Amino acid sequence: MIKAIAPRFRKGDRSSIKELIITILSSAQKLVEQINDWEFIELWVDPIVFPPRILMLVGGKNSKCCIYEPSANYKPLFLSSSYDEAHSWLVEDEYERVDGRLLAAEIV
Repeated sequence: MIKAIAPRFRKGDRSSIKELIITILSSAQKLVEQINDWEFIELWVDPIVFPPRILMLVGGKNSKCCIYEPSANYKPLFLSSSYDEAHSWLVEDEYERVDGRLLAAEIV
């Protein structure tokens, strides 16, 4: 399902990004249960591989961030104490952020 929607990312259509995040979260019961602990979600894409590899950066209300891999059963790949650290980790591996950020308040 994720791979089928992924090509629409690059168009910057906020509604399809929101649709994808909600689709991802429908499979991520553990993240949904923690919705009161997180503030936002960003999607990051590796544009070099096809189909694109998607990672999900979840920013917590405590300023900590975790990067998950939806295609690997939401395996946490990287835990950081700040957004800047998580951002640097993704950029270093040449991931590109999908336009937009989904706030937890938009899902609740």
